[in-house]
Amino acid sequence: MASLSNAPRVAVVGAGAVGCFFGGMLARAGARVTLIGRPGASRPGFEAIAQEGLRIDSINFQERVRLGVSSDPAAVRGAEIVLFSVKTIDTDSAARGIAAHLDPTGILISLQNGVENEAQIRAGLSPGAIVLPAVVFVAAAMPAPGHLIHGGRGDLVIGAGRVAPPAGALERIAAMFEAAAVPCRISQNIEGDQWFKLVWNCAGNAISALGRASYGLIGRVEPASELMEQAAREVIAVAQAAGVKLPDVDPVTAGMKVARSFGAATSSTSQDVERGRRTEIDSLNGFVVRRGAELGIPTPANRALWALVKLLDASNAERRAAAAAG
Repeated sequence: MASLSNAPRVAVVGAGAVGCFFGGMLARAGARVTLIGRPGASRPGFEAIAQEGLRIDSINFQERVRLGVSSDPAAVRGAEIVLFSVKTIDTDSAARGIAAHLDPTGILISLQNGVENEAQIRAGLSPGAIVLPAVVFVAAAMPAPGHLIHGGRGDLVIGAGRVAPPAGALERIAAMFEAAAVPCRISQNIEGDQWFKLVWNCAGNAISALGRASYGLIGRVEPASELMEQAAREVIAVAQAAGVKLPDVDPVTAGMKVARSFGAATSSTSQDVERGRRTEIDSLNGFVVRRGAELGIPTPANRALWALVKLLDASNAERRAAAAAG
């Protein structure tokens, strides 16, 4: 692993598993990284990281990594690279929160699920802001404050957004991640790559949450894997109707291979449900249902998965309200 002591200053907006993994990997390689959490949020994780560093239990190493922490959006000031890893339900508020502090020449990289994030982020920033779409492949979880478990993969695909980055910027960013042992590919078809990831978010996330099951187990239970394939094929049909050029591989075969590579890992949707948090399901299966309806493409499997996870969201919201009421 190369040293990143001369790397750009990096801010990570959203200190969940994804943000901590990629921020932690950059910090481990010597980059100056600051994790920025939601203002007013519970701080046990930040306190643990500030006192002892981020504990990373990876498939490749076990280590404590030192990096900065803050709950103030102004901490993005001066950052040349901003990794934006908040949940899609928080995209608008987080983007508006950092807008006044973002360096005009800074580059924001969206490390989020779904395919609508760039437009939503840009709506909260200045018109000339540089926002790079990205596709994330990592199995990671935060089982305890300041403790990250990395269960599989850990690579990125990046591409140019609606405002082109400066010449050579994509190459420099990819080299920065590669030097931190994070494989990073530059895509000439980032929209297609994002939809490819959406295919398998929609196929696997909800089933993992509803079945309380790992990706590996879903692949071994035939009715579940058949449902996963049906949901995936619906997303592919919607993408094709929308004129999206998917990568030149069979998304179903490739996606099943990706899912199995995650083994015992569960989906981010499953982790949200288990912790009683609102999920991103509206940006995943819900988005596919809405887009399919606009294009005249039936999406019954995605509609059922969306409805059932929405029910879990509502149930968890009732429990939170009851707990708050005492």
